[in-house]
Amino acid sequence: MKVETLKLDGKKGSIEVTDKVFSAKINKKLVSAVLYKTNANYKKRHAKTKQQNEVSGPTSKIYAQKGTGNARHASKKAPIFVGGGVAHGPKGELAYKKRKLNKSEKKQSIASLISEKVKNKNLLIFSDFDSEIKKTKEMFLIFKKFEITHSLIILDKNSKEKIEKSIRNIPNIKVTDINHFSAYDLVRFKKVIFTESSVKELEKRYS
Repeated sequence: MKVETLKLDGKKGSIEVTDKVFSAKINKKLVSAVLYKTNANYKKRHAKTKQQNEVSGPTSKIYAQKGTGNARHASKKAPIFVGGGVAHGPKGELAYKKRKLNKSEKKQSIASLISEKVKNKNLLIFSDFDSEIKKTKEMFLIFKKFEITHSLIILDKNSKEKIEKSIRNIPNIKVTDINHFSAYDLVRFKKVIFTESSVKELEKRYS
């Protein structure tokens, strides 16, 4: 299929893209499952408390089982004592399993989301950036002109070197490359921007 391309001066062109990525079946159930796994794996679980078997101290019985008139107790490391272990506390990151996301799931979810962006006219492809843009103000005016102020921008290596510095301080914009974006990024931002070279890289990776 053919997709429209844009130059910074507003001139339009077209580029041939693969249907496998840009006109794929939109599988919302798969996308939902991939997002669930991705978000679960992103979540940090650093909080940890010591269980009864991890608290340092003697394990001897604190007093006789019977004859004292008090409740039966074992060691001072029990959760009911101050300084003892914590019952049912957070167990730290190592106690939680990472949810496996296989390659086919990732590829299909990316193709599904990109196809949805194309369908809703929220995907733009620019010509490669040949000249360097240093000023943030200049870059912001370009974004405003093309109404792409809340976007995920996926660039090829050369274009990224030319414009990355001028984009860094613009809010609601994420600049990345083919190797460092996820389905979550595609959902998070309203529009997705590619360059012609990054489209070709995308096709090699995901088709």
